[in-house]
Amino acid sequence: MLMIDGMLGEGGGQILRTSLALSLVTGKPFIIKDIRAGRKKPGLMRQHLTCVSAAVKVGNAAVEGANIGSQSLKFEPGAINPGSYRFAIGTAGSCTLVLQAILPALLIAGGPSEVILEGGTHNPYAPPFDFLDQAFLGIINKMGPVVSASLIRPGFYPAGGGKFKVEIHPSPLEKMDLTRRGEILNKTAKAFVANLPEKIAAREIKIVRKLLGWENCEVMNVPDSHGPGNVLTLTVESENITEVFTGFGVKGVTAETVAKRCVGRVKSYLAADVPVGKYLADQLLIPLAMAGAGTFITQPPSRHTMTNIEIVKQFLDLNISCTEMDDHRWQISIGN
Repeated sequence: MLMIDGMLGEGGGQILRTSLALSLVTGKPFIIKDIRAGRKKPGLMRQHLTCVSAAVKVGNAAVEGANIGSQSLKFEPGAINPGSYRFAIGTAGSCTLVLQAILPALLIAGGPSEVILEGGTHNPYAPPFDFLDQAFLGIINKMGPVVSASLIRPGFYPAGGGKFKVEIHPSPLEKMDLTRRGEILNKTAKAFVANLPEKIAAREIKIVRKLLGWENCEVMNVPDSHGPGNVLTLTVESENITEVFTGFGVKGVTAETVAKRCVGRVKSYLAADVPVGKYLADQLLIPLAMAGAGTFITQPPSRHTMTNIEIVKQFLDLNISCTEMDDHRWQISIGN
C-alpha cells in the first residue's frame, strides 16, 4: 500500500488526480493523507469527489473516505472497465480535471470507451476544453491511441452547465520525444463571449493584433451558455506540436489586461524557442511515463510540474531527470 503525502510540493488536488490515474494504470492501491490541507477549504471538494467516483467506476475500485471535506482517502483499484460513462460534477468544477483521473487508464483499456462530462469546460486555473482538444490530445494521438473530444455546450465559471464528449480507442503508448517545435504553421486568436457584450471580445482582439500582429483573429458569440463568460484563446500550431494559451475575463479586470497577460505568455513561449509550454509539461508526464520513456524541452518547470514528477516516481520505477539548458529552457527526460 503506497502512502501519499497530500501536502507534498504544491499540495493541491493534482496529487489526488495523479494518484488515482496511476493507481488505475499500475493496479497499486494507495492511502493519501492531508489532502489539500493548506488550502482555504481543505480536503475533498465536489470536483475531487467526482474524480474519485469516476475512478471507482472505471477501475472497479474500493474506496474509503470519499466525503466532502475528507482529508484522507484509501483507494484500491480493480480491473479497468472500458465502456460508456457519464459524470456530472454538479457545479462549475472543471470537467477536464476529472478526465485527468480516468483517461490514462482508458487509453490502455481492453476496448473503446465514451465519456460524457458535465460541469465547467472553461475554468480559471484548469486546462480549458480548447487546450485539451488541440494541445494535449494532439500529442496523445501521436503516441498510439485515437482520442477525439467534442464540445457539446460550454460551461463558464461560476454558472457551469457545460458538457463535452470524449471517445477513446485505446492502444499501447509509444515513446515520444519533443525537442523541436518546428516551423510555425498557423497562429490564431479567438475571443469568446457568452451573455456579455461582443465589444469585450473585440477589445481583446484589438490588443492581440496590436501586440502580436496576428491576422487570423475572430470574435465568437456563444449562444447557449448557462451563464456569462469571456475566454481568449491564442493558438500556436507548429510542425510538431500545437500550444494553446488562455485568458479568462474576470469581473473588475479590463479586457485589455486579460489580453495583455495572455499575449505575455505567448511571447514568453515563443522567445524560449521550446516545443512544450509550462502547462502542457504537467500533462505529458503521465503518458510519457506510461510509455516508459520520452523526452521534451520546456520552459522552467513550475512547482506543480515538480510535484507531479514526485508522485509519478512513487507509482512507477522510472528515472525522471530535469536538466536546465539555459535561463529559458529545461529538458525533462523519462526513463533515460
